Formats: sequence, structure tokens, C-alpha cells
Amino acid sequence: MREIVLDTETTGLDPETGDRIVEIGGVELFNHVVTGRTYHQYINPERDMPQGAFEVHGLSEEFLRDKPKFAEIGQAFLDFVGDARLVIHNASFDMKFLNAELRWMRLPVLPWERAVDTLAIARKKFPGSPASLDALCRRFGIDNSARTLHGALLDSEILAEVYLELIGGRQPDFALAPAGAARGPGGAPEWRPRPRPQPLPPRITAEERAAHDAFVESLGEDALWRRA
Repeated sequence: MREIVLDTETTGLDPETGDRIVEIGGVELFNHVVTGRTYHQYINPERDMPQGAFEVHGLSEEFLRDKPKFAEIGQAFLDFVGDARLVIHNASFDMKFLNAELRWMRLPVLPWERAVDTLAIARKKFPGSPASLDALCRRFGIDNSARTLHGALLDSEILAEVYLELIGGRQPDFALAPAGAARGPGGAPEWRPRPRPQPLPPRITAEERAAHDAFVESLGEDALWRRA
């Protein structure tokens, strides 16, 4: 199962009033294991940067001026995402912006049913408790000390750790499946136990065996160990 943990940074709260995406970050998971493949792109929003948004992510108009426009990177972003599930914290926000940008470029939009909202998962799992990314890092003991400002790739990397904690396990197969192993449904490695080619040597000593035999002898003829 392929998943992409995604985050975006924007100029504001609503694409319908002229706000745009300025950064996208993504981390690839396969069968809930981080693969090392990432996506990261700064984007020229073709507009000014409101002070409130700048204070959140620190991306200025000057810094973004020479970055590619969304029209130049939209297809490459879709190629990276493919048909993977999208793991997003507060998914409605990011999906709204991504689909607006894709729609403006007449590119295929991302189906909403592919989004997994970690904010909703956290609120269901810990009702009444804070469910921000920082709060979940504190809950799970995840180091987010580098997160002085919001950043799409850094937040995606942190969210990947949070997501794996929320679903209850980091590496279901412990990454021990050998290369070329048989694959079960969904492409997951199919592992089955096999007998050892050589039995393990006994670990009890001669003295321990003698003590056991003496104990069995003391129980008489009805001892369980004497039954065939």
C-alpha cells in the first residue's frame, strides 16, 4: 500500500479569494514504512505575501519570486503522487488548495476519498485533547525541535511519524522481508514460517536433566511425563 504524507504552505486561508500555494512537501510510505522518497517544491504564488502568512512559514515574496509557478510543476506533482492515498493533517484545507490549483491549470483533481485526515483520527482517538501537530508530537515523544516555523517538507516528515503512531505501529513487517519474496494481496510481502534446517542444540545442562529425572521419579508411576 503506497501512501504520501502531504503538507502545503499558502498565502492565506481560501483559494477562492485569491490565496495560493507557496510550498508543497511530501513523504512516501509503502506498507506504513518510510521509503526515503520525498517531494519538495517552493512555488511562486504570483501575488504578494500577507504579513500573517509570512509569520507562519517565513517565505517572503523576494524568496519566492524566482521559483516556478504552479503551472510549471503541477504535472510533476501529480506524477509523484500517482494513485497513492494522501495522509494530511486537516485534509480539507490542503485538498481545497491543491484541487483549486490543479483545476486552474486544467489538470486532474485529487479525489477527496483518497485523503486520510490525521486530525480527524487524533480527535477520534483522543477526544477532548489537543490535536495539533505539535500537541501530537508531545503526546508521542516525537522530536519537533527543528519546527520553529511551518515548513511543508519538515511538517510532512513529522506528520509521517505521528501518523504511524496514530495507527498503532511503525513497521508492520519490521522490514525483514527478503528481496524477491512472494507478495500477497496488495503487494505486501507474504511471509510464512519455515522449519529450521538444523534443530537448535539443547540448552539445559546435564545437572539440570538429572535433577528433572529425579523429580519425575519421585512422582511415581502416574507422573504425566511417563505417559506415552
